[in-house]
Amino acid sequence: MYLVYSSGGFRNHPDTNLALQQPDPDVLRLARHGDERAFAVIVRQYQVPLLNYITRVLAGDQALAEDMCQEVFLRVYQALPGFDARCQFTTWMFQVAKHRVVDELRARERRGRPAVELDVVAHLHPVRIETEAIEEMDTVWRAIGALPLDLKMALLLRDVVGLSYAEIAESLDTTLATVKWRIYKARETVAAELQAQGYGRAPRGTKRTA
Repeated sequence: MYLVYSSGGFRNHPDTNLALQQPDPDVLRLARHGDERAFAVIVRQYQVPLLNYITRVLAGDQALAEDMCQEVFLRVYQALPGFDARCQFTTWMFQVAKHRVVDELRARERRGRPAVELDVVAHLHPVRIETEAIEEMDTVWRAIGALPLDLKMALLLRDVVGLSYAEIAESLDTTLATVKWRIYKARETVAAELQAQGYGRAPRGTKRTA
């Protein structure tokens, strides 16, 4: 089984329809009271999805994404005593990540830093992909990397991280209707790029031939 993208999002991946699980309440309670071992459990639980999300938003700059991932966890740890559980932990964590990523991208623009090559992006998502699907996934990740930031963040939080629409709205500080539009527009744009490259409506996992 391998990953295929359509206007409805990723298909044929066993994890894409699973919501991101919340931390164990007892572990979260201990972490809120400064227990470093409990917080280490939380870091292990969310390090991969958080790193994947940040890496994708940064278009493949993995070294920077790793540094920023550590910064996000540090900010979460420092702010955790004030976390009041009015929203889910994952929603709050990705809200912290969003603010850090936006700050970095704005700073990058001010520095005039050149864009990162997207060739590495297809190798960052930890899923097993059959050989015949690799070329299509290259196109998918390039198309996602070219999306405007607001569309990209919403799409990744839904189709890669697995947050609900409501969680994404809270994470991105926007309305539910806006999130739905952004995800729709992002999927439509990526699907259009796939069709332009010859993948379009062909049977799943196969490239259309002339």
